[in-house]
Amino acid sequence: MQHVTLNNGVRMPILGFGVYQIPADKTEQAVSDALAAGYRLLDTAAAYGNEEAVGHAIKNSGIPRQELFVTTKLWVQDAPAQDNTRRAFETSLTKLGLDHVDLYLMHQPYGDVYGQWRAMEALNREGLARAIGVANFSPDRLLDLILNNEITPQVNQIETHPFFQRNPDHDLMREHHVQHQSWGGFAEGRNDLFTHPVLSDIGEAHGKSVAQVVLRWLVQRDIVTIPKSVDPDRMAQNIDVFDFELSGDELARIAVLDTGETLFFDHHDPEMVAWLSKRRLDS
Repeated sequence: MQHVTLNNGVRMPILGFGVYQIPADKTEQAVSDALAAGYRLLDTAAAYGNEEAVGHAIKNSGIPRQELFVTTKLWVQDAPAQDNTRRAFETSLTKLGLDHVDLYLMHQPYGDVYGQWRAMEALNREGLARAIGVANFSPDRLLDLILNNEITPQVNQIETHPFFQRNPDHDLMREHHVQHQSWGGFAEGRNDLFTHPVLSDIGEAHGKSVAQVVLRWLVQRDIVTIPKSVDPDRMAQNIDVFDFELSGDELARIAVLDTGETLFFDHHDPEMVAWLSKRRLDS
């Protein structure tokens, strides 16, 4: 497995397993299958409602804790966010059955962002979160957080796929040593991704699937990716992307697919901001 080194020296697998939208009653088996296939990065969130199942799979795997890289995420917190953030973190840790996480992400750029971040900085200093970062932060919000706080986020997890390649975001993150991580790498199959002629043609040239081409494209851009599947065969295929390389011409063909727009929802849309900001989790 290839790794990236975060700005605080922590090593993170470049390819892992995400559990977004996997029902809680199916998550334990899915994570167990993923661990058996060789995945060591697991990505969950309080908002996914399946942290406990992830924890059960980890406990029953027999894999030493130090070999795993576990990420979970903080949902939007009201002021006083510093107290609420610690309480939410402790709830996640209990559900996971762990004494620390490897990466704790602020899931949305809303609520008392500064209070949340300062509480996360404290968790990092205490060793409860080996690395801290954010998700869904646009370049302006990310830079504001960097310039006005002590710890620069180690990671920013954002929608990234061939139809929304996030080049300006990527360049800013690289400049400030923030690791770019993708969610939605397969665009959930939208725009006919899995049958797209350009991606299919590239896959045929390498004897690989479209999914493998997309994951290889992300890896070659040094973007951490967390594909999801509940099919063990697909899991094995998704992790098998380190034995080929896309050429400069192939990368250029994929670059043309970029629309520069989200395929899911816009974090600048007032209605979406209102919905995400009002949603609260039981803790």
